[in-house]
Amino acid sequence: MNRSAVNPSDPTSYLPLTAAVFHILLSLAQGDKHGYGVIVDVRERTAGELRLGTGTLYTAIRRLLEQKLIVETDSADERRRTYALEPLGRDVAAAEATRLKRLVGFAEEHHLLPASGE
Repeated sequence: MNRSAVNPSDPTSYLPLTAAVFHILLSLAQGDKHGYGVIVDVRERTAGELRLGTGTLYTAIRRLLEQKLIVETDSADERRRTYALEPLGRDVAAAEATRLKRLVGFAEEHHLLPASGE
């Protein structure tokens, strides 16, 4: 993604997202989490296919905070930082989901996947 092309009023300007960033946003769409909670959620949701390392996670979180897609929230445990999805972050995740759904549709049309419902 070209950072200079990001337009906060256009969620599609943030696309495409990396798999790690998309999964972090999906995880936070379920509710506020601390970093380790995100790591566990992503690992479980992907059946271990995507394992976020702490370096990858916190680099992505720092960028998501800078882009105002997520926010740090107050935590009951002062030793852990907790993160929440901002409305823009939800819009960006939805735009990425729409983009991916369209790609899957193209793959189905070209017989790379069975059509939906088969």
